[in-house]
Amino acid sequence: MLNRNTSSPERYLTVPELAELLRIKERKVYDLASSGTVPCSKVTGKLLFPEQAVHRWLAQGQSGESGPDAARPSVFLGSHDPLLDWTLRQSECGIATFFDGSQDGLDRFANREGLAAGIHIFDAASGDWNVPAAARFEGEPVALLAFAKRRRGLVLRRNLSSQVTGVADLVGRKVTPRQPGAGTQILFDHLLAQAGVAADALRFGPVARSEADAVFDVVSEDTDVTFGLEVLAHQHKLGFVPLIEERFDLLVSRRAYFEPPMQRFVRFLTSEAFKDHAGAMPGYDVSEAGTVRWNG
Repeated sequence: MLNRNTSSPERYLTVPELAELLRIKERKVYDLASSGTVPCSKVTGKLLFPEQAVHRWLAQGQSGESGPDAARPSVFLGSHDPLLDWTLRQSECGIATFFDGSQDGLDRFANREGLAAGIHIFDAASGDWNVPAAARFEGEPVALLAFAKRRRGLVLRRNLSSQVTGVADLVGRKVTPRQPGAGTQILFDHLLAQAGVAADALRFGPVARSEADAVFDVVSEDTDVTFGLEVLAHQHKLGFVPLIEERFDLLVSRRAYFEPPMQRFVRFLTSEAFKDHAGAMPGYDVSEAGTVRWNG
């Protein structure tokens, strides 16, 4: 697993820096960015180009690969999920992981930093999961595969189980949040607003960057509650208040889908070993695993 904490910070190139690197005029850089040819991000109206992704793009060009379906690094991006993590290892597909939230996964996928991204993003306007978020890749060679439905709710210290029965009971309590852009935090903010609970009515601790880290805060009693998965609450014998069933889907490059590593992974989704393991995990439904929910 790739560890963000031990890797050097991503460096971003400006328009003049990229123009100098490519030995082209700045106007041509804007043309490359607007056409989606070169990996880029737009922050407060300013174009920035992730240096590592730019060098990968250049390497692809040197090897004769170009276009929207060129090869991608064999890395799984996006949100962390215990069952996905287990499946990637158990299938022996050889795909590395870099899990740092749904939105981060989408952005890195757009920058061609991986071949797939796990996401669970709720769209309040449509009431749908993940498809509206994936629609930014409309017309591109990508697909959204179902992976699992998961029960999510309030993971509590054991002595609070009789005191907290819903979001309204969190007022004044210490809560471990997730990072902005994580699908968990997007949904939690929506549920707070839906319940009429102001965010400043809660006491937020430090951000946890994974499902496991957030629940560990409750285990160690550094916090009262986090918005987490039933399976992790059950694993650590913590209190749990179910609030919602969410979809966890996989955004996948269609080219990568037909390559041996992803084919090995997808085949494993139909195995008895996968079904048995998922069946032993409280709150999971994998009856649709591997089916296509949306095509770019």
